[in-house]
Amino acid sequence: MNKKKGFLALSPLLFFIILYLVTSIIAGDFYKVPITVAFMLSSIYAIIAMYGYPIDTRIKIFSRGAVSGDLMLMLWIFVLAGAFANSAKDMGSIDATVNLTLNLLPGNMLLAGLFIAACFISLSIGTSVGTIVALTPIAAGLAHSTGANIPLMTAIVVGGAFFGDNLSFISDTTIVATTSQGCKLSDKFKVNSFIVFPAAVIILFLYIFMGSEVHSPSNIPSVEFVKVIPYLIVIITAAAGVNVMGVLTLGIALTGTIGIIEGTYDVFGWFKSMGDGIMSMGELIIITMMAGGMLEIIKKNGGIDYIIEKMTAHVRGKRGAYMAIATIVSICDICTANNTVAIITVGGISKKISERFDLDSRKCASILDTMSCCMQGLIPYGAQILMAAGLASINPVSIMPYLYYPFAIGIACILSILFRYPRRYS
Repeated sequence: MNKKKGFLALSPLLFFIILYLVTSIIAGDFYKVPITVAFMLSSIYAIIAMYGYPIDTRIKIFSRGAVSGDLMLMLWIFVLAGAFANSAKDMGSIDATVNLTLNLLPGNMLLAGLFIAACFISLSIGTSVGTIVALTPIAAGLAHSTGANIPLMTAIVVGGAFFGDNLSFISDTTIVATTSQGCKLSDKFKVNSFIVFPAAVIILFLYIFMGSEVHSPSNIPSVEFVKVIPYLIVIITAAAGVNVMGVLTLGIALTGTIGIIEGTYDVFGWFKSMGDGIMSMGELIIITMMAGGMLEIIKKNGGIDYIIEKMTAHVRGKRGAYMAIATIVSICDICTANNTVAIITVGGISKKISERFDLDSRKCASILDTMSCCMQGLIPYGAQILMAAGLASINPVSIMPYLYYPFAIGIACILSILFRYPRRYS
């Protein structure tokens, strides 16, 4: 593919970045340009700019990407998450859970405690989305009660969620990375741990330090333990490996049962609460579908293939080969907004680079997983940040300055390449 066609294939993504980020920076307000409008205009541009196909075919390609199987599954999760989050909120679960947390943890450990909880849950269940669904409403509630920064509290959950997404034995990214590179899950875990554990410890101490400025309310209400049950069950069942849709369905049933028994609402009040929660996810669903359609056009036009071709053209030594793998999977994740898909897309290419330069397959798998999780945790149109922002009722971009852990693991991965760390795997 020549340079002109490659640029044209990637231009919808560049159009979105310029339209949304640049105009928002110029205006000094990220709320000035609604992200839905930015995606709508970028999607229109993507369809117009797509070359070699009649307009009907372009629209069909866009629509196919907007309703792909993986994306529709994510939309169902959004619907269930909205219904659960709002019915739990109206039933009093968030307030009860916040009060329980404030009673258990001293004020200066709230940030660190939330990060540890997110790391543990995500490591247990292997999914960042499930962790975000379970903890984001609690984090937002804690922020309201303590006067803490809501985007910061939300970002702590997102960061901890990617800790397990990157390391868990049952994570999709771990399974795909190890399978594509031909190494064992346990071996990849060891190498990956050497890379990201130092970053996790540094971020934990950062939250302990930052938490010294967080002060718990002086008069904490008594805890209504029965209203905490939905969140506890959601966390326990998710940690036990139950499918996230099953977890959310169980959570919805519990909020309805407890809410009706407690007299918080009747059956019709429960239905209304669920309906309001689903409607609150409308913008998130629209953004996700338009992003899926736009990225499908980029892929169909050869944008991802173009990136891979250019990135592997000048690879020389082992450091360069490892860095090429890190760069390719990062760019692919930016283009697909899905870290599992990004690894699947470049896994074969990475394996060829590994064989050509005699790289360690365990470190290749670790780099694929770590850098895809890093980028997925930083892009404002990724499912995880969109989900977290939707549950916390904030703008996705407002979370980005506080995403310390995704930044940290990206830096740790690059340093491990430059300094050949861990040495025996490099």
